[in-house]
Amino acid sequence: MLSVTPKIDAPWLQSSALQALLGTLNADGEEARVVGGAVRNTLLNLPVTDVDVATTTLPDETMRRAAAAGFRPIPTGIDHGTITVVTPERPFEVTTLRRDVATDGRHATVAFGRDWAVDAGRRDFTINALYCDADGTILDPAGGLADLPEQRLRFIGDAAARIEEDYLRILRFFRFFAWYGRGRPDAEGLRACARLKDGLRKLSAERVWSELRKLLGARDPSRALLWMRQAGVLTVVMPESERWGIDAIHGLVTAEQQLGWSADAMLRLEAIVPPDEARLAELARRLRLSNAERDRLLAFATAEEPVAEESDGSFRRRLYFGDRQAVIDRLRLAYAAALAKGEEAPGGLSRAAILARQLSAAERFDPPAFPLSGDDLAAAGIAAGPEMGRQLKSLRDAWVDSGFVMTPEQLLARLE
Repeated sequence: MLSVTPKIDAPWLQSSALQALLGTLNADGEEARVVGGAVRNTLLNLPVTDVDVATTTLPDETMRRAAAAGFRPIPTGIDHGTITVVTPERPFEVTTLRRDVATDGRHATVAFGRDWAVDAGRRDFTINALYCDADGTILDPAGGLADLPEQRLRFIGDAAARIEEDYLRILRFFRFFAWYGRGRPDAEGLRACARLKDGLRKLSAERVWSELRKLLGARDPSRALLWMRQAGVLTVVMPESERWGIDAIHGLVTAEQQLGWSADAMLRLEAIVPPDEARLAELARRLRLSNAERDRLLAFATAEEPVAEESDGSFRRRLYFGDRQAVIDRLRLAYAAALAKGEEAPGGLSRAAILARQLSAAERFDPPAFPLSGDDLAAAGIAAGPEMGRQLKSLRDAWVDSGFVMTPEQLLARLE
């Protein structure tokens, strides 16, 4: 999976804006290097989204040099040494080397420095403490190069100490394991996460959900969720899953890979929580889901369970009058479960075939516009008010039952 070389060569590194930024930050005895995910993902032949820079220049000097180079510096986290440098190509987050002076389990008081090993020592995992120069030469103070080809996720130094500095690192441990790990998680890290899991209660809901969403978006989060359950971490952050189970995740991921479905964090969330409207409303409130995420979760909870014997007319009515996304979510979960059971369940394969047809119909469904309006009924002599509403509803029901083929004339002929 990884060919370790002393240098990396990637298009993002050859960016003229990045080279200019590194050039100005490296002048006059200062040093700057790309750090973290960009280096890690390049070595793993994975896409690179964000490019972060570490530098010995103090924040004010970083801003001065970036502006002198024609870029726009924004002091997004200047107290912690972070400046966002906006360039015509992309923004870069530039942070001064630092060490933690004091921590409270989430926030740190930092002191700026010039020692790359000290800066690496305050980071979370070895694979996230890789640096590279402007020419691609790699600096590896924490031993991350040895861990990458083994897909081994390790805390830097003492795992418990790293977690007590920031309890969010418990969730990051499982999230990065889902994306980059294999086999069993690091034993020391797993024990520390289990022992210190109550510290997760100190975190903001937004940060917890952000990490969970990223974890659920991994190619296959099933092993990470299993170890979260084993360590008691999942129960702390998502008690709704405690008596429901995470067994459906593996079958869903298998179906995604077989059928070409994209990874869907919300669908995977629905797979591990009970379809109980009150409990999911509380989950959405506690984790502060977005309005769109909350609405999708609650629509899933109230949608009917797929029925293989359902008539075409009944299915069509559910699609038209119900929440189409909720119908698709329910069908995908049911279809994935049927595929996972296969021949083990009586009639399992025939049920899977029916669910597949229903799912295909739901995904293709494009609701046509009802061909009548209140004006049409008024022209036919129906007075505005409750009676017109009742008549419109009756005609719409008949139109849906006809398979959307009744003409306006046929519908008006049914007026009472």
